[in-house]
Amino acid sequence: MEAAEKVFAELGYAGATTQLIADAAGLPKANVHYYFKTKEEIYRRVVYNIFDIWMEAAAVFDTDLGPKESLSRYIDKKMDLARSHPDGSKVWAAEIMHGAPIIQDYLEGELLEWANDRSAHIQRWIANGEMAPIDPSHLLYMIWSTTQHYADFGHQISTLNGGRPFSDAQWKAAKLSIKTVILKGVGLSTE
Repeated sequence: MEAAEKVFAELGYAGATTQLIADAAGLPKANVHYYFKTKEEIYRRVVYNIFDIWMEAAAVFDTDLGPKESLSRYIDKKMDLARSHPDGSKVWAAEIMHGAPIIQDYLEGELLEWANDRSAHIQRWIANGEMAPIDPSHLLYMIWSTTQHYADFGHQISTLNGGRPFSDAQWKAAKLSIKTVILKGVGLSTE
């Protein structure tokens, strides 16, 4: 799956082949076909794995903790995933940019349900005066796009960082910066 994720991230669905995936995994093509009959089956599994990882991360968005803690934990987790699964993020982004031909059912199902639930909690926090008024959907979109930028545009970030990937300290600083901007933007203290 890691090899397939990398191949799809680098070449896209159209450019990837089962042979390239097998080569990247160090397996004979026949072994790959034993488990997956088509490239689409492999791709679907890669995308579903990414979605499952992100939905597990979404579990840290514990609305009982209140807006500051919930949003902080969610941003941290999304940044951690950008660092640990950059290829997965790129595959996801490409899928979405192509109209989600494989995962539209996920978007209309699980993701929509999760986003609607979190939006309702954000709206409740706003109504209770716990955070500044903002459209909850746009807040979620901002968190997703900002955190995933570090994966999807990792090459650009490394280039602007003197040709080096971020160190642990730089990742920590990036996470703090993003949390500060977003939390202050919705009227929450970062202290």
